[in-house]
Amino acid sequence: MDLKSLLEFYRKHTVEVILPFWFRALDLQHGGIYTCFNNTGDRLVSRDKYIWSQGRFLWLWSKTASMIEENRLPGDPESYYEHLCKTADFLEEHVFLENGNCAFVLTRSGEKKEEKPGQGFDTSIFADCFMAIGLARFAGLSQDQKRFDRALELYSSIRKRLATGAFRSEPYPVPEGFRAHSIPMIMLNVAQEMADAAQELEHPDGGQLQDHSLTYMNEIMDDFCREDCTVAEMLPGDPVEEDTLLSRHINPGHTLESMWFVLHTAMKTGSQDTLQKAGLISEKTLQLGWDFDFGGLLRFVDREGGRPRGRRSTSSRYEELILDSWDMKLWWPHSEALYTTLLAYTSTGNEKMRAWHDKIRQYVFKTFPNPDNSIGEWIQIRDRKGDPLDKIAALPVKDPFHILRNLLLLIDLLEEEG
Repeated sequence: MDLKSLLEFYRKHTVEVILPFWFRALDLQHGGIYTCFNNTGDRLVSRDKYIWSQGRFLWLWSKTASMIEENRLPGDPESYYEHLCKTADFLEEHVFLENGNCAFVLTRSGEKKEEKPGQGFDTSIFADCFMAIGLARFAGLSQDQKRFDRALELYSSIRKRLATGAFRSEPYPVPEGFRAHSIPMIMLNVAQEMADAAQELEHPDGGQLQDHSLTYMNEIMDDFCREDCTVAEMLPGDPVEEDTLLSRHINPGHTLESMWFVLHTAMKTGSQDTLQKAGLISEKTLQLGWDFDFGGLLRFVDREGGRPRGRRSTSSRYEELILDSWDMKLWWPHSEALYTTLLAYTSTGNEKMRAWHDKIRQYVFKTFPNPDNSIGEWIQIRDRKGDPLDKIAALPVKDPFHILRNLLLLIDLLEEEG
C-alpha cells in the first residue's frame, strides 16, 4: 500500500472495527468503561474497574474526541466529552487513597477493592502513571487548569516514590537486585504527556517537564541499551548476574514501544544521533523477535535470539512468566510494532523499516481481528501458531489501549506525511 491507502485502511479499521466494540462497553451510569471481557469479547465476566485501564481509557477518549473536533474522524465530540467528564469525575472522587496514591482496582460504583486480600489497595505504580496521562490529556483537551494541577501533583508523587524506592509494581514485581526498563520507559511517556498538556495550557512547568522526558530518554539509551542494539529488560546491579534469565531475556514489544517514545522526544529535541540509534534498535529487535516459523512477534526472546535462556536466580513470578509464555503472540506488541516501524521509516528514511511495517501489517490483520463482525475488535491473545488462547496476559482485562492508541497515532503520522 502507498501511504494514502494506508491512511484510509487504518481510519476504516478504527471507525468500523475497534470503536464500535468500546462504545458498547461504556458504563453510562457511573463513568469509565468495562474491560473485563473474555478473549473473544463476547462475554463480560466482571464489572470491576482496573485503574490501569481506566486511566488509559481517559487518554484514548480524549484523543479520539480531539480528532473528531478537528474533522479527522467521524462522530459527535459532545458525546465523547460528556462521558469523559463523567469518567474523570468518577476517578477523581474514588481512586485516590489518603496517601495520594491510586487504588489498583475499584468496583463498578467506585468502592476500593483489594485484588488480593491483605495486599492493600495501591499495589502498582503503573496505575498511577496511567491515571496521570489520562488526566493530563483530558485537562489539555478541556483547558482545565485545576485538573492538570491534580495530574501534576500525582506525577510529582510518582517521581518521589521512584526516587526513594517506595513503590510496588504488580502484577510482576521487579526482582530484587535488578532495575527494570519498564520504569524509565513509562516515565518517559508520562513526562511527554505532561509536557504536551502543559504546552496546551501554557503552564509554566512545560519546559521542566520536557527536560524530564529528555532525562528519561537518555536513561533508556545510555543505561539499558547495549552495544549490540539490544535493550535489557532487566538490568542487574551485579555483573555476576549477566548470565541469568532475567539479564539475558528481551521483550520485543516493550522495546519497540519504548523506541517510539524515544523517537518522539528525539524529534522534538533535534537529536539526530538518537533518531538513528532508535531506528537501529528497532531493526535489531524485529530481527530477534520475529518468529520465522509461524510469523508474528514472540513475547520474550534471548538477547541472541530464540527461546529465552540463562540460569534462574530469584525464582520470581516474572521468571515464571518468561518461561511459561515466551512464545505467545499478543495483540499489544504487534500494534506497537505497526506504529514504531512506520514512524522509524518516516523519521529516518530507513527503507527496511517500511518493509517491516508491511510484513507486520499483513500478519496482524490476518491474525488478530475478530472474524465475527457482530463482535468486532481483536481476539487479543494467541498461541505461537496464531490460534486463540484462553489465557491471561497480565491483568484479567481486554484492554483497548494499545490497539486504538496506535491506530490514532498512525492516522496522525500518515496525515502529517500528506
